[in-house]
Amino acid sequence: MIIGVLKEDPPGERRVAVTPDTVPQLQKLGYEVVVESGAGAGAGFPDDQYEAAGAAIGDATAADVVLGVNPPAPGQLDALRPGATLIGLLNPRLKPELVEDLAKRPITALSLDAVPRISRAQAFDVLSSMAGIAGYRAVIEAAHEFGRFFTGQVTAAGKVPPAKVLVAGAGVAGLAAIGAAGSLGAIVRATDPRPEVADQVRSLGGDYLAVAEPEPDDTPDTGYAKEMSDDYNVRAAALYADQCREVDIIVTTALIPGKPAPRLITAEMVATMRPGSVIVDMAAANGGNVEGTVPGERVVTDNGVIILGYTDLAGRLPAQASQLYGTNLLNLMKLMTPQRDGQLVLDFDDVVQRSMTVVREGELTWPPPPVSVSAAPAKTQPAREVEADAPESKPDPLLRRLGVAVAAAATFGLIALSPAALQVHLTVFALAIVIGYYVIGNVHHALHTPLMSVTNAISGIIVVGALLQIGTGDAAITVLSLAAILLASINVFGGFAVTRRMLAMFVRS
Repeated sequence: MIIGVLKEDPPGERRVAVTPDTVPQLQKLGYEVVVESGAGAGAGFPDDQYEAAGAAIGDATAADVVLGVNPPAPGQLDALRPGATLIGLLNPRLKPELVEDLAKRPITALSLDAVPRISRAQAFDVLSSMAGIAGYRAVIEAAHEFGRFFTGQVTAAGKVPPAKVLVAGAGVAGLAAIGAAGSLGAIVRATDPRPEVADQVRSLGGDYLAVAEPEPDDTPDTGYAKEMSDDYNVRAAALYADQCREVDIIVTTALIPGKPAPRLITAEMVATMRPGSVIVDMAAANGGNVEGTVPGERVVTDNGVIILGYTDLAGRLPAQASQLYGTNLLNLMKLMTPQRDGQLVLDFDDVVQRSMTVVREGELTWPPPPVSVSAAPAKTQPAREVEADAPESKPDPLLRRLGVAVAAAATFGLIALSPAALQVHLTVFALAIVIGYYVIGNVHHALHTPLMSVTNAISGIIVVGALLQIGTGDAAITVLSLAAILLASINVFGGFAVTRRMLAMFVRS
């Protein structure tokens, strides 16, 4: 089969679906590669690089498998041969007219933005790849417009405070924005309806702002954002209103698949921001999270706040975006070419391929059946009452203490009644048990393996015994005692050194 690489039709789109680096790998799968002239020029990949990699320059629409980034132009769709397979970012959730058009054609169409959020599909997850680039670029655009330092500075001319950045949404794009802003020295805050992302935010140096307690939700998790309740939205609005008066830069990333972007920042909130503040609305293409956003445009409000509604943030790093996009496509082609014989196989029993398929040989297959990322949380069952005659599962603390006291009394009684030659050894044994319990028993098992704990306990007993025997006057016993003390001490102190190194791994520098 022949793979065709389209030249993107939308004005300003500089990404390309296949790079010169991925051409040889597609050929190893048994495909021939044809690239339209100038397809990679915007990303810095001229035609001669494709030819050097083994691709031909020609008409991509005549190929068996046609790869692109955006939906093809009407003329490109008309030129597709019957039975061809089209793969790209078709966005069927928000473009029903395109879905209807595709269903009228004798082709197969797969949409890369419909990849389910499951672990096995991460290698094909173009949305995550592009979101990471877009989040990084959003901070770069904000820094360019802000016109001041992100990091704090103390100079002879005065002190410059660090910029304060708020990131709304801690998904892939949000985390990329947090990391970029933090690396520039800004004070970064982030909010997200999922409390479990708090650790990820903090790991990147940001402060997590909790809106409310997590809401009980029995619906299956698809891996994508979901609409929140009215109560949550009221609490979130209050938080955003407070933050707008404090921060210098806001990056919003909230998107719900198949629906307009939720409104997070109102015009009243924007009016409270300081002149020169910057908002980057990454959801501008879907209606925007910020009131006043114009898709694809830079807007300056009456109070001097800059709102960026750029919809091509990932495309503003075309070489990097094309590289990641091409790698995602290559991984998909590997999945769909199981025999490595250049024959594309669409397996509808595979949940990944089924979810991506919009049209199969002219038959409409959209929308796909839902895919659950994780099972809904099990409902808590009421605790059953314990019957009167049922034994208690937990031991009584009083009985346990009484048992310890009896065991201690028996041990001391045994020592007192034993022969004088044995009393010293029994005393050492009893003390070793007590010391071993308090020194080793209270160390968390994640830091001391059972082998290390037992070895240190035995080594401690050896050290105590050797110290008691070293002064007997016999030369042989003295030498053996010194050797025992030396070797056991190495083991004990070595164990503590290892523990110290393990603890240091969890200390933030």
